[in-house]
Amino acid sequence: MKPPAIVILGEASISVAHQIQTALPEALVYGLADRVQSKVITYENFGETVRELFQAGMPIIGVCAAGILIRTIAPLLTNKWQEPPVLAIAEDGSAVVPLLGGLQGVNDLARQLAAVLHVAPAITTTGDIRFRTTLLSPPPAYTLVNPDDAKTFIADLLAGVTVKLIGEAPWLENSRLPFAEAGKLTIQILPKSQSEPTSTLSKDCLVYEFNSDLIEPNRGKLAIVGTGPGSAEWMSPEVKEILESATDWVGYKTYLDLAEPLRKTQTIRHESDNRVELDRARFALDLAAQNRTVAIVSSGDPGIYAMAAAVFEVLEREAKSEWQALEIQVCPGISAMQAAAAQVGAPLGHDFCAISLSDILKPWDVIAQRIAAAAQADFAIAFYNPVSKQRTWQLEKAKAILLQWRSPETPVVLACNLGRPGQTVTVKSLDQLAIEDADMRTVILIGSSKTRMIQQRQGKQWVYTPRSY
Repeated sequence: MKPPAIVILGEASISVAHQIQTALPEALVYGLADRVQSKVITYENFGETVRELFQAGMPIIGVCAAGILIRTIAPLLTNKWQEPPVLAIAEDGSAVVPLLGGLQGVNDLARQLAAVLHVAPAITTTGDIRFRTTLLSPPPAYTLVNPDDAKTFIADLLAGVTVKLIGEAPWLENSRLPFAEAGKLTIQILPKSQSEPTSTLSKDCLVYEFNSDLIEPNRGKLAIVGTGPGSAEWMSPEVKEILESATDWVGYKTYLDLAEPLRKTQTIRHESDNRVELDRARFALDLAAQNRTVAIVSSGDPGIYAMAAAVFEVLEREAKSEWQALEIQVCPGISAMQAAAAQVGAPLGHDFCAISLSDILKPWDVIAQRIAAAAQADFAIAFYNPVSKQRTWQLEKAKAILLQWRSPETPVVLACNLGRPGQTVTVKSLDQLAIEDADMRTVILIGSSKTRMIQQRQGKQWVYTPRSY
């Protein structure tokens, strides 16, 4: 795809244009001369410029009303197979509307930009919405042999007719198409070397040729990414880029759902329970060994009580030969303790440590020793995994240990659902800490003996730990 053109009419749109460029750094901004003061490519005539860009095959992102784009491009609409993506975005970034280019990935582009702008894309393509795939626009390695039959075929699918798949195609197998062994419709996948389909070409059958030469050799990649606590604003550009380019996502359902706005139609989700980290790591390594680009998704930072350690543990234990050539990278994210601290000021402003209260992977005696050592050393402490449905006593035990060395008035921060709907951040004293205050979605910050609470005139309460004693 050619570099997109972001077309704006005035300086008021420059902020949105720059937000778009964080997702599409190769995009060029075109601004109307005399109305845009920022450094952009200037033009004199909106209509002429947009038509030239469209005829050159450049994706067009107009930060303007949809109507003006439609009227400008309408005379040029002759072949939907060749139309580049065209989107309209509201001047304030409140709406992302794909207009043209459904066969060139406009809906995926809309989802990508909507994620950056924190809005829902206004996708109206019924097949895309219902089936999460575009039969007319297959991945690069596939070619639709009989596109003229596709209109009736898709109409039948939308009417509720089932379909059977002959051959293998992960982008279809993981879609929401109504597959059935006795489907009245047929989709057949042929290797490029096989010229004749086993099914007769008709409006009841779509045939795709698969060219394995277009699959890059030695492409196996595994990225262990941290999406941050929950909000897309806290996700790094590196992580967003990896999620958008991955062939497969692997992770706990809740964490995959948080990143879902960034998922391309062809990217396959592989969900698993939150308690099978080693199995998940093994599955992701095997998947990447099939020359796929895999992202293991963790919330927060993947190296803090998350999937990065699990991957390397499996890699060391089993040392499969097919894993040795994989390209593996760890992409950091904002940790829950960092996000929690930022909500109230700087409680981790001096020496601190993190301790998980879960005794699933280490005995409680070890946890208790570490809490006592950290309390005696006067560290500020971040407690992860404080309470679960099965574990309801560890937090009370931890509190009792802390009170041997900490004042009852020690500030405690409880942050739950950070960056997600229902976020709560509460500050109370250590002696008021109760089991009911926390669950597995809560991170708890315990102040040191030097941690302070201060009030602003507006009533805002801040918590910080001085940098010096």
